Amino acid sequence: MASAPGPEIREKFQAALALSRVELHKNPEKEPYKSKYGARALLEEVRALLGPAPEDDDERAADDGPGDQALGAGEPRDAEGPGAQRALRLAVVEFHLGVNHIDTEELSAGEEHLVRCLSLLRPYRLSLGCVSLYIQAQNNLGILWSEREEIETARTYLESSEALYNQYMKEIGSPPLDPTEHFLPEEEKLTEQERSKRFEKVYTHNLYYLAQVYQHMEMFEKAAHYCHSTLKRQLEHNAYHPMEWAINAATLSQFYINKDFDKSHSNRLPRGHKAFCLQQWLLIDKLDRAKRSVLWKPDIVYQLLMLFLVKLEKSQLQKTTPEVEGDVPELYHQRKGEIARCWIKYCLTLMQNAQLSMQDNIGELDLDKQSELRALRKKELDEEESVRKRAVQFGTGELCDAISAVEEKVRYLRPLDFEEARELFLLGQHYVHEAKEFFQIDGYVTDHIEVVQDHSALFKVLAFFEADMERRCKMHKRRIAMLEPLTVDLNPQYYLLVNRQIQFEIAHAYYDMMDLKVAIADKLRDPDSHIVKKINSLNKSALKYYQLFLDSLRDPNKVFPEHIGEDVLRPAMLAKFRVARLYGKIITADPKKELENLATSLEHYKFIVDYCETHPEAAQEIEVELELSKEMVSLLPTKMERFRAKMALT
Repeated sequence: MASAPGPEIREKFQAALALSRVELHKNPEKEPYKSKYGARALLEEVRALLGPAPEDDDERAADDGPGDQALGAGEPRDAEGPGAQRALRLAVVEFHLGVNHIDTEELSAGEEHLVRCLSLLRPYRLSLGCVSLYIQAQNNLGILWSEREEIETARTYLESSEALYNQYMKEIGSPPLDPTEHFLPEEEKLTEQERSKRFEKVYTHNLYYLAQVYQHMEMFEKAAHYCHSTLKRQLEHNAYHPMEWAINAATLSQFYINKDFDKSHSNRLPRGHKAFCLQQWLLIDKLDRAKRSVLWKPDIVYQLLMLFLVKLEKSQLQKTTPEVEGDVPELYHQRKGEIARCWIKYCLTLMQNAQLSMQDNIGELDLDKQSELRALRKKELDEEESVRKRAVQFGTGELCDAISAVEEKVRYLRPLDFEEARELFLLGQHYVHEAKEFFQIDGYVTDHIEVVQDHSALFKVLAFFEADMERRCKMHKRRIAMLEPLTVDLNPQYYLLVNRQIQFEIAHAYYDMMDLKVAIADKLRDPDSHIVKKINSLNKSALKYYQLFLDSLRDPNKVFPEHIGEDVLRPAMLAKFRVARLYGKIITADPKKELENLATSLEHYKFIVDYCETHPEAAQEIEVELELSKEMVSLLPTKMERFRAKMALT
């Protein structure tokens, strides 16, 4: 067993560590790094007391690059003998000097110290006393090069750390020494359990940094896997902040939800659907549309979030003090509301995914597709067990049992009929109410509106699964009832984009209700005046909100733009198309009024055709509507002429 360094060296080293831990805000305002500089001076004294580095190490350090640190550069050996022990202690000091210089924003000097640390350790990198420090030094170099935006270099260091950890655990496996132990007397050395805890934490950091590097390299699948592994290890080793862990898990789960959505017939979320983003660990909005690879099921993640929030709530009730009593509950309720919003997205995405998989070319339920998906359901259930075995599981025992128990109550398969969709709808609606408890209109305008829009979207998708047309009408009526009050409260000048979204959605809800009422009337032998009046009323309301939306695109002089912006191109073209169709659907006994409506309808159809001729990019946005508009531009003049001739005869 190696002898401990002298008391003077030990005391100076411990004092340096203590100064390094001093938070910056506790230093004088004009000397924010005072404690760091004090620690640096002590570390340099320790280095001087230890004596010079072993021969030739300095020369080797100068030539080292990230490739030289990779596993396999020379055969490792045990760190035995006075020279090796001195090299180890010098490496510890160089490591802390490197971190110290990085903390004071002296990156080049920090890099030099860390590279020198690796050079001193390389011959012994797989030994009990060196492996942890070697990985930590490479991790820090990986972070440093990542901050310089040299991502490939950062990746080399971090992947080398991962490989070294795996090799050490395979070939040796026993908990290695923590770097600080090289300056402790034998009686103060750490226990095996504490060593293991610290070493595993070092490796967890390595995985976390790799996840960020892979994200920067747009290797999103790999980044998600490493994020997942990091969360799993934090949980297993009880090294996490519950609230932060829950938010990170929620964010990561969005990756898999969106990938599953991208697998559907649509290559993107529906237009107008504004996805909620947390402060993201992954950049969800840059997801590629690669083939789905299920590493875990989103519902497992969400159930974990709920379990942790319960634990968090209990711990906060125990730990809250009068000084922080106002802060902790506020933050807790905010996080709880944010996670409730993730639940809403989970339910909504599954339902929308199912709708896209089963709808026909006019947006109605295709019974043949529904039957095909029912047949595939059995295959999905058979594959479930093998997927579970491949997945990265969150621990074992009581926690997994708790997750499994709740998991049975929450589906992760797409709903195939109304009853299954209703289960998801009710779960989503429960979390809508929970999210609105925190995200109220007074103080959280945009967040509150997005929650209400998601609630409306849940009703809209549920209506797709409902066979009874009267009940479908009631669902759309509920959407209108929750959306219309928002237009009254919002200032159109400050909330222009949000107002447009709501106006378009309300118009579409009235439009769908009108279509349903027309379908109901078509089934009646002699529709009464009440249903005709209702159809016209819904038609008028849809026209009102589509026109409000289109008017919002006009310039201050009330002139409609010659070039429509890309962000509103498709909604604007759809609004024009539906306005044209709505005028053609107005029921009137006045021939002159009917002719006027047909003329207005033709005007809007012509606008679509003419605009797409001069703006080819618009044609790609509304291919189906454009073809129908061309047909109507061809047919309506003839119909109007016949109508005029008939009027002349009467």
